[in-house]
Amino acid sequence: MPRHIFKQYTPDPKKLRKHKHMRIFGGYLLDQNLWHLNRRSVSGAFAVGLFWAMIPMPLQMIAAAATAILARVNLPVSVALVWLTNPFTIPPIFYFNYRVGAWLLPHQQPLRDAEMSLEWFTQSMGEIWQPLFLGSIVVGILLAAAGYTVMRIYWRWHVISRHKKRQQARNKPSSS
Repeated sequence: MPRHIFKQYTPDPKKLRKHKHMRIFGGYLLDQNLWHLNRRSVSGAFAVGLFWAMIPMPLQMIAAAATAILARVNLPVSVALVWLTNPFTIPPIFYFNYRVGAWLLPHQQPLRDAEMSLEWFTQSMGEIWQPLFLGSIVVGILLAAAGYTVMRIYWRWHVISRHKKRQQARNKPSSS
């Protein structure tokens, strides 16, 4: 199973429980389902993390953690996937989300004089917030569904291929 892949990249549960932003969840972090690495928990974590990564808000990690706790899916994977949006990827991702929202909203004017700067973003928020949030929610839902589906398929494929390899190794005549 692809557990070994996730185990090497996920943080230690004890360290995550002690993190200053995670302390607000208290005893909920003791639920063992939040730390399991299985097809259900990891694919659900992909859905949660990818959804919250697309939402333009501060402290996305806390929202992803709260959702992972409520859905009882893998917490470290959910929180780690939020980092898909980082200072380098935020401008193109949020611009794409804005374009999707502008396409969905009737009579939405395209952006004029758009700059990829924080100053422009904060000054233009009054004008762009509706298409940005609508596009972010739509893209987040679609990406969450795709991530969930792809991870379920990948996990199943990986389990089947490992099973076939073990079966072939057992059926292989030993040379003695």
